[in-house]
Amino acid sequence: MREIHTFPPVFDESSEILILGSFPSVKSREQGFYYGHPRNRFWKVLAAVFGGAEPQGIDAKTAFLLAHKIALWDVVASCEITGSSDASIKNAVGNDLDMILSAAPIRKIFANGKTAEALYRRLLLPRFGREITVLPSTSPANAACSVEKLISAWRVLQQ
Repeated sequence: MREIHTFPPVFDESSEILILGSFPSVKSREQGFYYGHPRNRFWKVLAAVFGGAEPQGIDAKTAFLLAHKIALWDVVASCEITGSSDASIKNAVGNDLDMILSAAPIRKIFANGKTAEALYRRLLLPRFGREITVLPSTSPANAACSVEKLISAWRVLQQ
């Protein structure tokens, strides 16, 4: 079944870092916001990297991102996907990053995991020509990577 990404990116005119996921999980699609699965470590890792409390709720998460000059979106606008499995993504259509790149001084783009990186390189790099740096996925599917290792790798966001 074809799924469509239904919630907007988070960014403002001060955003300097763009983090791209692949496509929202079932839980995120239900909540209408990013990294909604309780076992996804995205919010815990960002809170540790920037030295704050883990934000709770969409408004607090949005404010946290903007306070740290982070834009957040996904590579894929629509695709065929089984549940939340990135490995099952087929017939993907990329999001139009112009909305963010024309409005914000993005200096660095990061992928949350190898699938987001691969999708970006295939769907968006040819159009936008901006390189991407892959970070280890915060997904619970990446259980081999501890929270401590994630925090260490994601500290690059502070540079």
